[in-house]
Amino acid sequence: MSEQSYVVTKKQIIKAKNMTHARMLSEGYKDFPGQIIHEEIDVNEHNNSFVEEDEITFVEPSGEDSSLFLRSENRRLAKLAEKYKNVRNEAVVSVYQAAFDAFSNFELPKIKAPTLKGNRQTSPEIAVAVFADWQMGKVTASYSTEVLEKRIELYTEKLLEITEIQRLHHNVDELHVWLLGDIVEGEEIFAGQSHLIDSGLYRQVGINGPRILSKFLTTALENFKKVHVIGIIGNHGAVGGKLRKVHDPETNMDRLLYKILELIFIKEDRITFNIPDGRGERNWYAIDNIGDYSSLLIHGDQLPSPAQYYGYYKKVMGWKDGAIPEHFNDVFMGHYHQQFKMTIGSSILRVSGSPESSNTYAQEYFSSMSRPCQHLMFIHPEHGVTSEYSIWLDAV
Repeated sequence: MSEQSYVVTKKQIIKAKNMTHARMLSEGYKDFPGQIIHEEIDVNEHNNSFVEEDEITFVEPSGEDSSLFLRSENRRLAKLAEKYKNVRNEAVVSVYQAAFDAFSNFELPKIKAPTLKGNRQTSPEIAVAVFADWQMGKVTASYSTEVLEKRIELYTEKLLEITEIQRLHHNVDELHVWLLGDIVEGEEIFAGQSHLIDSGLYRQVGINGPRILSKFLTTALENFKKVHVIGIIGNHGAVGGKLRKVHDPETNMDRLLYKILELIFIKEDRITFNIPDGRGERNWYAIDNIGDYSSLLIHGDQLPSPAQYYGYYKKVMGWKDGAIPEHFNDVFMGHYHQQFKMTIGSSILRVSGSPESSNTYAQEYFSSMSRPCQHLMFIHPEHGVTSEYSIWLDAV
């Protein structure tokens, strides 16, 4: 049974020494001199979910009653703050529920599973597409949302070509997609950013991102029997500019984009999603297990420049020693927009490139101008990574 909203109006006649005492008696405090000599309560139905509190004006007292007034004002404002906090929380829940309802009713055309030739002479492997640091919406001399879309189409072509070569030797029926964060660019990450983007968060998260990624995933489902997506947040997905720390740490536009994708494909049983979330926490990592092999997936803003080996060693060994309770063999991250690999103990840490090009900030301050690329790997369930490729994208 659905709940109905009501407006409750309370009218009181109070005999008291002053306005402060009258209000305290009205709010239920019994230890003030005076009495309620008449009370009338009127209840009516209301057609809105939230009812705004009527404004009440009190005359601030002076002298001996000022401290009582301030204490009562503090109580009143605390109640209002809690009320509007709850309203905001309920509004957030309502938005998520509305999005879920909308995409649950969205009918994605059935995607036909591929007919793959079997090669049973050798053990099968899993293909892994690694996407990081798209920073969708960012504009440079040679990069934009339009260029990004063409480069991901090129990556898709190369992924399928290389997979077909792999299939001449062994089965590759399954694809894992690692989204390592900063897929969106944000709007207030650094000063002057508004001059360097071609689209705001609305278009990145609600239009361009779902279009580009759903096209890739649809193609993947047409060429692989199963697809598994893992979504990690990046620092450019944060909202709020300098005030981002006052937001729920769970709030991140990368995560929202991933969740929209999950809802788009919710009725397609050949694709699964792992999107770490949870109220009040960043939920910044995931472990992907492929047979006996496992990799820790992070964005990389937790780590210093790749040139600082000791900082990486300390972090990774600390995580493996129990700071991260799940077991993992290797680490894969993004954030630094350059292909990089280092051995740390028995682990290999890989850093992903970016499809972005002409980053003049990196050119000026880091003396670096990496070629646009994204990573591709093939993993054996028992032996781990068997081959890996840098898919260069500057042909577009």
